[in-house]
Amino acid sequence: MPIVDTTISLAFSIYSKKGIYALLVGSGLSRAAGIPTGWEITLDFIRKLAAASNEDCEPSPQSWYVNRYGEEPSYSKILRAVGSSPSIRNQLLRGYFEPTDDERKEGLKAPTQAHESIANLVKSGFIKVILTTNFDRLIEKALEKVGITPAVISTTDAIRGALPLPHTDCIVIKLHGDYIDTRIKNSPEELERYSRPLNKLIDRIFDEYGLLVCGWSAEWDIALRDALARCKSHRFETFWSIRGNQGNRTNELIALRKAEKISIIDANSFFKQLEEKILALDQLGKPHPLSVETAIATLKSLLRGGNQDIRLHDFLTEEVERTYRNLSANNFPTDQSVAPFSNDALIERVKRYESYTEILLSLLIVGCRWGKDEHVDLWIKSLERIANPSGGREGLMWWINLRYYPALLLLYGCGISSIASEGYGTLGNLLVNPKVIIGNEERPIVQRLIPDQVIELDHAKLIAGGDTKIPWSIYFYSYLREFFEGILPSDIDFQKCFDRFEYLFALVIFDFWRSQHNRMWGPGGYFLFRHSYRDDSNSIAANIFDDIAQEQLSMGENWPFLRAGVFNGSAEMFQNTKEEFDNWLREAYQRNRTIFDYMS
Repeated sequence: MPIVDTTISLAFSIYSKKGIYALLVGSGLSRAAGIPTGWEITLDFIRKLAAASNEDCEPSPQSWYVNRYGEEPSYSKILRAVGSSPSIRNQLLRGYFEPTDDERKEGLKAPTQAHESIANLVKSGFIKVILTTNFDRLIEKALEKVGITPAVISTTDAIRGALPLPHTDCIVIKLHGDYIDTRIKNSPEELERYSRPLNKLIDRIFDEYGLLVCGWSAEWDIALRDALARCKSHRFETFWSIRGNQGNRTNELIALRKAEKISIIDANSFFKQLEEKILALDQLGKPHPLSVETAIATLKSLLRGGNQDIRLHDFLTEEVERTYRNLSANNFPTDQSVAPFSNDALIERVKRYESYTEILLSLLIVGCRWGKDEHVDLWIKSLERIANPSGGREGLMWWINLRYYPALLLLYGCGISSIASEGYGTLGNLLVNPKVIIGNEERPIVQRLIPDQVIELDHAKLIAGGDTKIPWSIYFYSYLREFFEGILPSDIDFQKCFDRFEYLFALVIFDFWRSQHNRMWGPGGYFLFRHSYRDDSNSIAANIFDDIAQEQLSMGENWPFLRAGVFNGSAEMFQNTKEEFDNWLREAYQRNRTIFDYMS
């Protein structure tokens, strides 16, 4: 299978679980802004201390300090040594975090692209909790720039007075303090343990939130490392962006949390790409100017009203053309160099197809349920338009075939809805009258909208989210269920209509496959598993098979499904095809008991 783009997985996770992912960012986020790390500041303080003593501490300021004072350097002690008063210490620190005029001209010590992208994600509601080991205020500045005033926690006292996490729009937890406060943590001893309130807060975050780590190394921050290690429940995924080689402790934490690793060039490009992907998904999910509910209400009104055929035609045609434009080759390129294939790119494309098709799907479901015979041609033309997508036959075959996914989705919706209204004539017309252009020929729509040809089995399993023999049935059943809540509120009734459609659809495909390819094949479906098939008689005895047979026999060639032209309107042809299909299923089952066992 193609290599997965983990950044797309991350974007989908953050998009689909809005506000559930927390950020953990370290010095790697701020170094691009020219902000030194806490350890670099400590070493610079040691140099100042050595200079004040007229000594040379190079090449190792840390070793000089240990030899001189008999202990490891402590940030707090050194700061007190080089700054005789709080005001002097504060002024010393400002120089590391606040830009000079020259630095400001060069854009240094200011929010970077990474900070700005994070702020945009916070503004959109996708990120609410940010943990940082940095002392600077670049995150806060970026948030203020987009109109967000975050709750900032940098001391134990602030934790006690903070609102509960669910009640804050954005909270920034500065684990090691703020540079304005000289109590910031930096030495190994200071980083060894957190206060009980801080441990309690971050334990809750690591337990209840997903996590994205960027620019932080687990090598030095002992207390934070321990907090991550002791969190045993991982309700949501952890994504860990890495740049270059990681230390042993970092790799151990990644393995312990079963984190997804994302290789990045730098924090700026990573967060910019992540922002673009998430906001693109969000834009696709924005409500249509004409909402689903409004569109459905308008259609029902036009169906009820008399002498409104022109308005109904114009209303539906406008939505069909809007959908057709959104499904254009420009929005869904097939060239591998422009749109490389990956598992996540496949899932993203399917979701985009669904987003662009949602309004039309809802309208056609309602139309096929409540429309009259004179409206059937409207449903046929609508389906036919979407089933002939724009674009040529050049490009990656997976992308070319997937262009028919929206039409397949519409056919399922229309078919199930037709059966719900007992409109077998409508169903028959939808299966035989819409045409697709294949080469230079017009052919019935079912010759192109075969699920296994729209997307191959292994890729369909990715969409369904499991190893199954009938991925399309499982996915379509789940996806379409909510569209039918107002039409088929009962799960049992929806199952019956879904299974009947799939069975009749499979019969038509079986007949085509047998006549065109001179061999027997037809798609299986949920109908094989929700109805009983017995091995005591070595035969399939599904109620749905018998019920449909009896309905046709009772009406003969007046059965509306046949009168629509399916099986050339011949009862004998239908019965022969049905018998052969049922026997083929039975024989396939006898050859391999698990061939249709989607649970295996």
